[in-house]
Amino acid sequence: MSKLANIIAQEINAHVRQVNAAITLLDEGSTVPFIARYRKEVTEGLDDGQLRTLEQRLTYLRELEVRRDTILKNITEQGKLTPQLTAAINIAETKTRLEDLYLPFKTKRRTKGQIAIEAGLAPLAESLLANPHQHPLQLAKQFITSEHSVSEPGQALEGAKFILMEKASVDAELIAKVRRQLLAHATLESKQNKKSATEDSKFKDYFSHSEGISKVPSHRMLAMLRGKNAGELQITLNADPDFTDKNATSYCEVIIAKHLGIHYQNKPADEWLKSIVHSSWKQKLLSQLETELIGKMKESAEVEAIKVFAANLTALLMASPAGPKVTLGLDPGLRTGSKIAVVDATGKLLDHTTIYPHVPQQQWQQSLSTLAALCKRHNVELISIGNGTASRETDKLVAELIKAKPELKLQKIMVSEAGASVYSASELAANEFPQLDVSIRGAVSIARRLQDPLAELVKIDPKAIGVGQYQHDVNQSLLAKQLDTVIEDCVNKVGVDLNMASAHLLSRVAGLNATIANNIVKYRDENGAFNKRSELKKVARLGPKAFEQCAGFLRINNGKEALDASGVHPESYSVVKQITMNTGHKVESLIGNKTLLHTLNPSDYTNAKFGLPTVTDIIAELDKPGRDPRPEFKTATFKDGVENITDLKVEMILEGVVSNVTNFGAFVDIGVHQDGLVHISALAEGFVKDPNAVVKAGQIVRVKVTDVDLARKRIALTMRLNDEISVTSDHTSIKNKASLESSHKPVKQSQVNRQSTTEERSSGFSNSVFADAFTNAKKR
Repeated sequence: MSKLANIIAQEINAHVRQVNAAITLLDEGSTVPFIARYRKEVTEGLDDGQLRTLEQRLTYLRELEVRRDTILKNITEQGKLTPQLTAAINIAETKTRLEDLYLPFKTKRRTKGQIAIEAGLAPLAESLLANPHQHPLQLAKQFITSEHSVSEPGQALEGAKFILMEKASVDAELIAKVRRQLLAHATLESKQNKKSATEDSKFKDYFSHSEGISKVPSHRMLAMLRGKNAGELQITLNADPDFTDKNATSYCEVIIAKHLGIHYQNKPADEWLKSIVHSSWKQKLLSQLETELIGKMKESAEVEAIKVFAANLTALLMASPAGPKVTLGLDPGLRTGSKIAVVDATGKLLDHTTIYPHVPQQQWQQSLSTLAALCKRHNVELISIGNGTASRETDKLVAELIKAKPELKLQKIMVSEAGASVYSASELAANEFPQLDVSIRGAVSIARRLQDPLAELVKIDPKAIGVGQYQHDVNQSLLAKQLDTVIEDCVNKVGVDLNMASAHLLSRVAGLNATIANNIVKYRDENGAFNKRSELKKVARLGPKAFEQCAGFLRINNGKEALDASGVHPESYSVVKQITMNTGHKVESLIGNKTLLHTLNPSDYTNAKFGLPTVTDIIAELDKPGRDPRPEFKTATFKDGVENITDLKVEMILEGVVSNVTNFGAFVDIGVHQDGLVHISALAEGFVKDPNAVVKAGQIVRVKVTDVDLARKRIALTMRLNDEISVTSDHTSIKNKASLESSHKPVKQSQVNRQSTTEERSSGFSNSVFADAFTNAKKR
């Protein structure tokens, strides 16, 4: 374990002892949220980010060790393991390097090179390689044999050529050298597949595209791969982009010749050896490495896309909750009407109906009366409006209600309805509301996600929430695993009400699974609400380890034990008891007593089991028990009169909600049924490397409209509100006012953000980088 710990410690910037401690805890069955929160002394403060990386790398490195042992065993059984090879395999740090070393020893189909070896032609190949002063045809005459059907010198030389070609194609050191050359200099090129691609294709900008393989961003790589899968693009690797002379020798061939010890000096065997080098490159290594490197680029792009998805999902799950208030959920619609569901402060369905305020029925006044009656009957405080079809029209209806009935003290908020239809048709929703129409279930979800986004969104497949980037193109198992990790971390950061949480939410708590979560709900249904955390031990299949892992993240409000409503773990209650004895205050009077708690010295309460970090956390928790880490609840206000894309004007400043963040910018919902794009170069005045450092999904922002393309329903926005925008008949240009004041010259895009390329600049709006993004952006 020490070898793996050394590697991981360097990667996460930690001490080996910290890593070893964390590995021990993970191997004992502890979860990352539990270790990060309640085992700070053991790991000396490793945070959840470090622990997640540690967990992932530990899995990879252990798989690497298993593969290393398998390879060593297989080569040993072949009787070909040498001390030098053993050393090389033992120091290999990646799976790629291991497979390179194992390549010559893999069981292969019978190749031309093997057939030539069986025909006794290996000495011919080795002799000419070692001494190119010999004449190939003359030497080859010595290897003519009827036994192996080698009837003439040319046939012998052909066999010897295959031997050397295959030797080169499995040479680990040579492969590594050529791979380094390609990574440093090769370009990825895409071109139009003329058999199926059309001039109006959304992949048009990739019909003649070339970019260094080390510089291709994830979204462009995935876009090109999507074009290839659609049959519209051909993707190839150009190993020598600087070589314009087709007759010139590829630099990769120079590397191969040098590695094989070949030096061309007009010797008799030079032309034969040159053909071997050329064929080794063109027929073996090029295709082999092209497949590998494009595959690696795809994997890297997928990892980056999944990272973006995870960041967006985290932001949505950790969005501010409106809280336990009676809420009316409105799922807007036209022909089929707008569905209404009223839920109480706990999310329990109280009432439901359908109204028809819009075309074709246009029952405006009747709809107002129905809404008013429902709000009065159930003391509704919040109205949650889904942002789909007819959302702005429905928003007008509710605004009129609020104006006409001020005594109801209503507040309206528009929320994303992404995934509501998926939830409403799910088995989970069917079990919860078996008699309820699918469309009404969607309205329930819209109401609940305003009360508590986390509790509601965990019921929905994250891929249906609409915050991903090429989410259907990436490794689905890796995506699912990463998103599960995000949900687990978010749920455990916030904590869960044990007496109100659904089985689905409980299953995301550290230490619990679907079976135990269902058993908790069953116990609750049969025995009533939990009064103490310790009652969890009576739940079927919830053993000591599961209790240890989950107890601190489960809350019981108004129970018999005041600490059960906090994040203090039951194992630490003795520390609080010692504080009560020393201060003479009961637990109830300690909680929230800021003045008293600030006089406590945490070190006075440490012992062999509970160190300073734990005691410090306990006191902080007593100060603000069960504190919700999510931000204060705020809402965006969409501009009146701006309800459709046709209402937008350049220079218009609007308030909106970030709906999705990508590597090239952020999409913002400004209330016109189509998200606008703020390109990365327009997110801030200075250079922006990562959009997630500036904006998060769900964040309320102010934006300025810079361009509107009605034909393609595209909206370009900027968060640089000081930019001056001018529109001509053929293009939109943007100038920075601050720079104009000092230099009277427009700021070049490259000065604002050097990472943006020609086709990605927000001023050049009609380009395909946006094309695929806008196509996949959630349409309102």
